[in-house]
Amino acid sequence: MKKIKWLVASLFIFLTGCNLRVLDPKSETARDQSFLIQFSFALMMIVFAIVIILFVWFLSKYRENDQNKDYIPADEKGSPWLEITWTVIPFILLAILAVPTVSITFEQSAQVESTPANAVQIEVTGQQFSWTFSYQNGVETVNNLRLPVDRPVEFTLRSEDIIHSFWIPKLGGKKDLIPGKTRRMIVTPEETGTYQGKCAEFCGREHTKMRFTTTVMEESEYEQWLQEMKEKIE
Repeated sequence: MKKIKWLVASLFIFLTGCNLRVLDPKSETARDQSFLIQFSFALMMIVFAIVIILFVWFLSKYRENDQNKDYIPADEKGSPWLEITWTVIPFILLAILAVPTVSITFEQSAQVESTPANAVQIEVTGQQFSWTFSYQNGVETVNNLRLPVDRPVEFTLRSEDIIHSFWIPKLGGKKDLIPGKTRRMIVTPEETGTYQGKCAEFCGREHTKMRFTTTVMEESEYEQWLQEMKEKIE
């Protein structure tokens, strides 16, 4: 028993090292998605708490004792009001969850339909087992993405082989790369820093190598970096 307690305690210590990147958004897109996660989790916790309270209450109220151990309750035909209640309440909870979910989903879908005038264009190519990023001036990087802060970035997503999934947790939701199709994704980084990106779709034996570093920098630094990289390839 002591070993199990130590194992559980060690597990909690281990989990403290996990970085909840999805819950630390650095763009409007990621912030909306993080809100939906936390909002739905809060609703689930409310339902969970009610169920646990009722469970404990029933265990306490109807537990067997010397006074009722031989008691057999009469059959109940049912209660229409109870049946209506436990049907309507879940419907209301689903409606509460559906309103922001549908609203944010349609809003983010509409944003992808048009390209902002000042958007940075970056082509993303996924292949087993690396990422290639192609910038507007002919610069290409592998597993190293650079972005300017406070400026829209339009990603054009393609796959060279099988299905991959482009994901920068702090900047926005993942988008699948499907062979033979071109997909788009728009995000606007709001804070400088270095963020981890990865493939969120199992794509083979070396799937764990499908990671890349995303560096968000000031726009002047970004333009300088682009110019330096262009000079190196000329």
